[in-house]
Amino acid sequence: MNNVTEPNALPDVVPPYQETSFPHGAERINVAAAMAALSDVCIFFAATAVGIRLGSAHILSFSIATALFYHLNIRVAANAAGRSRDLRLYGHLIIVSLLALFLRGGVLSLLVNIWAWPPALAIFFAVGASLAITLPGYTFSLSSFAWRLGSGTRWRVLVLGLVVYAFALRLVYLGQAELLPEEAYYWNYSRHLAIGYFDHPPMVAWLIRLSTSAFGGSEFGVRVGALFCAAATAFFTYRLTRNLFDASSALLATVLSQVLPFFFAAGMVMTPDTPLVAAWAAELYFLERALVAGRSGAWWGVGLCMGVGLLSKYSIGLLAPAAFVFMLLDPQARRWLRRWQPYAAALLAVAIFSPVIVWNAQNEWASFAFQTTRRFAEAPRFSLHKLILAAFVLITPTGLLAVAVALLRRTQDGSGNNEVADARRKRRFLQAAIAVPLAVYFVVSLRHDVKFDWSAEIWLAALPAMASVMMSCAIRLPHNVDAMIRAASIPTMLGLLVIYAAGLHFLALGLPGIGYGEHMELMPVGWRDLGQQVNTIAKEIGKTTGTEPLIVGMDRYAIASEVAFYLPDGTAVAPETSSAHLFGWTGLMYERWVPPEQQAGRTLLLVTWTPQDLIGNCVESHAERLGPVKSAMLMRDSSVVRSFYYRVAYGYRFFAKCT
Repeated sequence: MNNVTEPNALPDVVPPYQETSFPHGAERINVAAAMAALSDVCIFFAATAVGIRLGSAHILSFSIATALFYHLNIRVAANAAGRSRDLRLYGHLIIVSLLALFLRGGVLSLLVNIWAWPPALAIFFAVGASLAITLPGYTFSLSSFAWRLGSGTRWRVLVLGLVVYAFALRLVYLGQAELLPEEAYYWNYSRHLAIGYFDHPPMVAWLIRLSTSAFGGSEFGVRVGALFCAAATAFFTYRLTRNLFDASSALLATVLSQVLPFFFAAGMVMTPDTPLVAAWAAELYFLERALVAGRSGAWWGVGLCMGVGLLSKYSIGLLAPAAFVFMLLDPQARRWLRRWQPYAAALLAVAIFSPVIVWNAQNEWASFAFQTTRRFAEAPRFSLHKLILAAFVLITPTGLLAVAVALLRRTQDGSGNNEVADARRKRRFLQAAIAVPLAVYFVVSLRHDVKFDWSAEIWLAALPAMASVMMSCAIRLPHNVDAMIRAASIPTMLGLLVIYAAGLHFLALGLPGIGYGEHMELMPVGWRDLGQQVNTIAKEIGKTTGTEPLIVGMDRYAIASEVAFYLPDGTAVAPETSSAHLFGWTGLMYERWVPPEQQAGRTLLLVTWTPQDLIGNCVESHAERLGPVKSAMLMRDSSVVRSFYYRVAYGYRFFAKCT
């Protein structure tokens, strides 16, 4: 007779989770924690008193306090458990410490730099935040040998902790990092509320207008809607995966929807992708209920989510052919082609989307043309390599490997033919939801440029399959690829959180020895200083000329949008800034917000990153006279970020093209 093992048992020689008894009680832990916390506060006071910057001071005090706690408590516990030479333990302790350090830095920065608390008071709350992570984290590390997926409650504690940490990280840093240029541009959308825009549908503008009305015109106000979208994404991802697989896979898929790179960013940065991700996740859920489960009422959800998604970004329309392909391939789903519900859902989606159709009809179909014929008219460019690289970055190599295994591996025999057929239908549904949109981008990439984030939402359909494979690898004997996926799952998620936390800490408080780069469009540090300096220059020009100048960023939208948001009086509206379209270049929505012919005779303050943008025939022919090219330096915490250049153009002259 063959030996029978428990279905959910893990076949490790050393169990991944093993309770350990220590020769000391809670009293010793509390004393050690109190001494470490006291030393943390005292060292922070001393460091700030001698002039060490806030970020460096808290890192120094935390490091010393953590070392003290290790010698007073952890080292003794590790020796008692026979794990003094267990490298995995020290790796886990380091990860917990880094997560605590970077989150507490966010708390400290929030209280001091945003809420204007004195550092001497804020440090107590920052220390409390770090203890809330380190004490349970160190205890978990000491009582578990390996951090991996498995059965029982302990792995659930671990993955739920990842979700909570990801949410806390976003919440703490949401209002601290300066806006990305795209976010500032969409904030300008919200200042010109409309039913359509040249380059995107209006949902992102509506959400920003709603959130800034409720929470104020700060970075937090602009971005807080992303948290609600992330919550909706997590909810529908859980429900979809629960329907397709099981509760354990659903829980893991929820974690993936919050931790994988693109989805973490979509829950924090406010762009059209943010509401699109939530709508896409909901659309997948209702499509599964309609096509796989056969629920006719789900079609109303399909139509609603498709309409909302189209108001966010046109690409959600790719789910329509994916659903159609599944209906062609699946006999049970094919019956919906003869019923009225799918067509009613399509009409509902069109009705919700109709404001964008109306706007396009009133504006020469400009937005539709921008996203289709205008892009295809560009010079041919092979970009398949970018599409492949994007997949590795957006869902990580571990995730991509798990998806490949899930979609290519043959369905295992179940307890009956019905179970096998049902499993195949579910896999076919996910295959269609991934393969059809991905095939479109594959074809486009052969002749046209594909942006890095275009295919990101496609991988929402991969999360259930990814989670299912990771869980199946955790409860079966490891072999080859399964062993690789199993071993890499939790380390990948933890490593990603450490990277996010370190990056956000860098944006808010900096990191010792690391300077700020010049690419502010990618690393948003310096925009606030740029707004303040440009505002000062504009006021000086206004005193000289009697009228304040129109501020013109000599690019498409980044400088104009950021300066408008960061003008220090907080009353800026987008018409106070403009883009390089005044000189014959492209300005996207600024071409409609600030028509060149209406600016004739105005004084302009031209701002750019390179002095070459301020000279030449295009600039000279559009002004009666020009002032000298000047430069200034952007700073952050006494560190140089980069230089910018500016020039005054007197008496703007409108020409359709440069002469």
